[in-house]
Order: sequence, then C-alpha cells, then structure tokens
Amino acid sequence: MKSINNKVAMIIVCILLGIILAIQFKTVEKTLGQGEFIPSQRTEELVAELKKIQEERDRLFNELENLESKIEQYEKGEADKNTYVENLYKELEKYRMFAGYKDLEGSGIVMQIDDPKIETEYWDGSSTVVQNYDWIIQIVSKLNASGAEAISINGQRYTSYTEIEAAGNHLVINGVSSTTPVEIKAIGNSYNLENALMMTGGVVWEMKYFGIEIKITQEQNIKIPKYNKIIEFRYSSPIHDID
Repeated sequence: MKSINNKVAMIIVCILLGIILAIQFKTVEKTLGQGEFIPSQRTEELVAELKKIQEERDRLFNELENLESKIEQYEKGEADKNTYVENLYKELEKYRMFAGYKDLEGSGIVMQIDDPKIETEYWDGSSTVVQNYDWIIQIVSKLNASGAEAISINGQRYTSYTEIEAAGNHLVINGVSSTTPVEIKAIGNSYNLENALMMTGGVVWEMKYFGIEIKITQEQNIKIPKYNKIIEFRYSSPIHDID
C-alpha cells in the first residue's frame, strides 16, 4: 500500500509539473505572438512570473526525487526479505540503467568542444559548433558504437529519446538550452572511446580542420546524471504471448 501511495503521489507531481510548463509556454506564446512591442513593465512581470514558475518546477523536481528515493528504499527493503524479489529488483535496476533512469559513475572520457578563437570585424557572433550540431550527433553515434555505457551532453543524459536541436546560437538538448563550450562525458573503456574518436578522417579530424578546439581526457570517476523527462507511450502497447 505504501508503494502504491508513493507512486500515485509521484504521478500527481508529474501531472502538476506538466500543467505548470504548459501554462508557461502558453503565456509566453500568447504574449510574443501578438507581434507588438512589449512594455518594460510587462517584461518585468513576465520575468518575475517565469522565475516563480521555474522555482516551482525545481521544487516539484526535488519532490519527485524524494518520492523516487523512497520508492527505491521500499523496493530494496522488500528485496532483502525474499531471494526471488531480490533478483527482480536487480533486473529492474539493470533496465533502469539501460533506459537512462539511473545516475551512473565510472571510468571513461570527458570531451571539451569549443568554437574557434575568431577575432574579426566581420564575425557575426554565431557559434560554429551550434550551426554544425550534427557533429555532436556523429560523436554520440561513434561513442555508442564503441561501447559507451552512458553519455551526457552539457549535463543532459543522452538516451534514445534525446533530441538535439539548434535554436539561434544555442543548443537545445532534452528541451534544455545551453551553449558552447560543449562538454560530452562517456562512461566505458576510455582507450577504445578515445581511439574511436581520433581516427584519421573521422568527425574529430573534420572538426579540427575547421578550427574547432577539442580536448579529450581519460578519467576514472565520471558522474553522469539520469534522464529526467517522463516518457509516455500513447500509440504502442506490449504484445502478450497467447498460447
């Protein structure tokens, strides 16, 4: 019963978070979609409202973290009482890791990517890395092919549901905006991961040709956060075997 109550509370928190984000989006869309100049007073009101919503979002995220922690403690406690349940718990933990819903740590590589140092009166201030963000996608693909067990980009966990887009001079990863320098972390065999990226004619070779600054280091204790977005399956459902 305790587990069910915790899960219900977690679902309620997720719903509230979605409502708040939807209200935020509609408010900004309605205001900016009018094509009119926004008075400074209205701008200040929007900034204050946005700050309040962000604080509420952070509070809900913290509450969700606490609920997930309580559920995990309950599951672990039940697993300690029964060998069969313990094996199920271990399997559940493994699939959470696969899906990206667990914080992970381990050895691997850290990659720093930054724009060329350009000093010219004709430079428009745009980011070469952002404008060619497909480089980031190629790097992630290469890391996955080389056995990376977990990847993050600027603190955002990369999963099969991660979207990477360019918005102006910013990268949007998992719906979160960031800019250069880009930091990519990957847990896995550090030797294999680095060698895969440094192949002649590969993506790193191409980036360096265009003056992109790249630094790769092998580290023993890399921490990669879990994926925070909620995935909903609206069009698919599992197939149950019929004897």
